Amino acid sequence: MEGLQNALNDRGLTVTILPEKGRSLFTTRNFHPGEEIISQEPYVCVPNNSTVESRCDRCFASINLKKCSACKVSWYCSSTCQKSEWKLHRLECDALARLDKDRHKSVTPSIRLIIKLFIRRKLQSEKVIPTTATDNYKLVEALIDHMSGIDEKQLVLYAQMGTLVNLILQWPEMNVKEIARHFSKLACNAHTICDSELRPLGTGLYPVISIINHSCLPNAVLVFEGRSAVVRAVQHIPAGAEVSISYIETAGSTMTRQKALKENYLFTCTCSQCVKDQEDEIKESAILEGYRCKNDQCDGFLLRNSDDTGFTCQQCGLVRNKEEIQNIASQIKSISDEASTSMFHQNCGEALFMYEKLEELQKILCHPYSISLMQTREKLLKISMELENWTKALLYCKLTISVYQKLYSGIHPLLGLQFYTCGKLEWLLGYTEDAVKSYTKAFDILRITHGTNSSFMKDLLLKLEEARAEASYKHSSMEDE
Repeated sequence: MEGLQNALNDRGLTVTILPEKGRSLFTTRNFHPGEEIISQEPYVCVPNNSTVESRCDRCFASINLKKCSACKVSWYCSSTCQKSEWKLHRLECDALARLDKDRHKSVTPSIRLIIKLFIRRKLQSEKVIPTTATDNYKLVEALIDHMSGIDEKQLVLYAQMGTLVNLILQWPEMNVKEIARHFSKLACNAHTICDSELRPLGTGLYPVISIINHSCLPNAVLVFEGRSAVVRAVQHIPAGAEVSISYIETAGSTMTRQKALKENYLFTCTCSQCVKDQEDEIKESAILEGYRCKNDQCDGFLLRNSDDTGFTCQQCGLVRNKEEIQNIASQIKSISDEASTSMFHQNCGEALFMYEKLEELQKILCHPYSISLMQTREKLLKISMELENWTKALLYCKLTISVYQKLYSGIHPLLGLQFYTCGKLEWLLGYTEDAVKSYTKAFDILRITHGTNSSFMKDLLLKLEEARAEASYKHSSMEDE
């Protein structure tokens, strides 16, 4: 790993072994908010192709696609992308082309990712593809696999997937146990590749980025420019500090976050956001995942009574009957199932009606900062935009922003993107001055998380400048009158 350490030294970084965390990335100089800490191309990656939508294997574009005529699995948007992937895809193509049609259905993105990983290892060992200090199989081998912590059911699944990979590659030196270990490695270390608006496009393995540990209150953020992973500081990081990113959605109680981390990454987080006294933890859960006070003017949170007959507001003392809460919760569950069914069948009009009913019930039962209420409003925002009901979409966008500001304190890309959506809707509806304010807030956040050189950020800046010019023109026209 000496080559990696030298490469990181040039970037103002170093790898340190911590007893409780293993390999960790530390700074050797100061990093400022918005500054790029590190970037990396994927060792291997695959698009999340489905029956509904396919993407280019190289750049993840979704237009002008042509399917590989031999394997009928890969798609490419241009001859340039196809040629750049050919050394790797040639072997994969030969292997996939041998499969019958029924087996093709079993070739999931995870299967392809493992196949590509072993092919890239083979090509690098044969010097067909060059290696560098930050691009070599040794970095993959050094990643944690957590095989000892996996339950029997998951081990059986990995073994079945390993058997399929073995069947596809047909390499005598391969064995199912080794392949299963690599599936476990990917489960703990692969990243979801997203576009600038955080919509998932594919999955990639970034061995150097994977050294960075998790925090529920991180000092850096991981975003993607194309398929390149870029880590930027979201606050001042002094020399000698550990770089951290979030592995999960951080909007949730400590208990919810810990559960997600334990199930997906097999560790318990001990960051400052998670290590809090029991009283604060109970209050957090009650606000984010609990019930509201019966008094509409009170924003207190409720805790279960000692005799288990109801829930008492910790601010004003009003009690909500347990039976009443169970009745409303039962209605919420029923309507939520119906709404999900409508969404599955892409019946947007019916889904909008059902989610509006759901929101009304959640407003009666849930605390104003409830995660489930926020998620319902996010769905209502999305459906309203699909139906081009811009006024309703703006209403729900503003309702989610107030919760985002509480849940995502400081600099967070989701908050920036919600302000961006708000700005687009306000401008579309003619609220130009409001749009300027929203676009400005979006830009102030996203220039730190996304940088300023991407096409998305250039487009945002252009929208902001156009909105400012329009607002200025409207203001001057009013003065002339």
